[in-house]
Amino acid sequence: MTVTVNGPTARDRLGIRVSVGYALGSLVTGTFSTVPGLLLLPYLTDTLGVAAALAGILVFAPKAWVIVLNPLVGRITDRTHTRIGPRRPYVLVAGLGVAIAFAAMFAGPAGGAVGAGWVAVGYLVTASVFAFFQVPYAAMPAEITSDYAERTRLMSWRVAGIAVAVLVSGAVAPIVVRAAGSGLPGHRAMGLVVGVLIAVGALSAFAGTRRAPLGVPPVSESSLRRQLGVARGNRPFRLLLVIVLVQSAATGALLAGVTYFSHQVLNGSVATATLFAAFTLPAVLLLPVLAGRGAGADKRIGVLVSSGVFVVASLVLLGVPAAGAIAVLALVAGLGAANAAQDTFVLAMLADSIADDTARTGRRQAGVFAGLFSGGQGLGFALGPLLFGLVLQLAGYLPSTTGVAAEQSSQTTAGVLVGFAILPAALTALSLFAVRRYHRDPSLKLGSRPALPPY
Repeated sequence: MTVTVNGPTARDRLGIRVSVGYALGSLVTGTFSTVPGLLLLPYLTDTLGVAAALAGILVFAPKAWVIVLNPLVGRITDRTHTRIGPRRPYVLVAGLGVAIAFAAMFAGPAGGAVGAGWVAVGYLVTASVFAFFQVPYAAMPAEITSDYAERTRLMSWRVAGIAVAVLVSGAVAPIVVRAAGSGLPGHRAMGLVVGVLIAVGALSAFAGTRRAPLGVPPVSESSLRRQLGVARGNRPFRLLLVIVLVQSAATGALLAGVTYFSHQVLNGSVATATLFAAFTLPAVLLLPVLAGRGAGADKRIGVLVSSGVFVVASLVLLGVPAAGAIAVLALVAGLGAANAAQDTFVLAMLADSIADDTARTGRRQAGVFAGLFSGGQGLGFALGPLLFGLVLQLAGYLPSTTGVAAEQSSQTTAGVLVGFAILPAALTALSLFAVRRYHRDPSLKLGSRPALPPY
């Protein structure tokens, strides 16, 4: 199903420089979502000796706090006025802050309980600083273009940027850990390398969006309580929040399980870095399709179809023990392609929701909507590892303090497969109930371009 859209005006067309510059900010968001999701749970269980369930809680708690913090950050950025716009100063300063805090998080002085406490506090600080980058960064698309199709194209660039960040950080981080001696030294070196990658993303996004449209912002609601009330009264956005929360939990569980899946189920026959490449490359290859054919497509249908593919591919992974490496990589690539399409359409739906609300109310509340959305997304990415950790605990996973996973039972191996295949499939299937009920505000024509006040 396609939607008839009006052609973008000169102001609506962002141009390749702005699109690519904005997408490079995904080096911050993609890396921060990927590396902790990939390495933090194994770091806690296999280097610091933390039980799997407790490790899952330590990964989850900081993101739960961000749910409270993000709307406050959104309100702050909505009320910010500078000559370079309300969002870009945060993109620069907070982005560099994330780089520093991330490196410090893995620079703990010791292992055991002290190391676990250092990681817990460090992750809380890093997640808090990250909120000041992510919220304004997510709010920008709805304010720099008012065209329905242009927002989808911009989101396809962003998803491709996320894919590149996931590919680079997911492949490089484990390699650095091993090259630097694994254990504590390896993770300290990895923290520095990944911190540099995050800093590059922040600087690139700040510089790349300097030509984005700027202007006088519309008036925002007078209080945070009233802004949150508006968000609660926006039914499409409420459903979108459920969708991103549950689907991010599915992706978070998948990412948390990659290392365990590689080591315990595949016995190292397919390396973690190779699995990551298979998962992320499809997003880059799908960019022209998502930017072209996907721009005018019904985004709700796009999420339904891509989610269905994700569920099927996840369940087929249950047959992995009897399949070869090529079959495994093909299935993981299918998961990556479906996930890329999911992300593109859901992110574009967020921009539509923000633009629709601004057109209807005449008030500038993109920061609050983006803050709630980012909080739900971050909570989902943390909920996935928590659920995966609980599955590991129930399966009897044995922690280690050597930097190398302990010998596990066949029951534990089966638990890893359940957490990596069935759990993401079940969560994605659950999200489809909200997807089916999602519709844009009926008072706004689906193919229209809401007249956003320039900023």
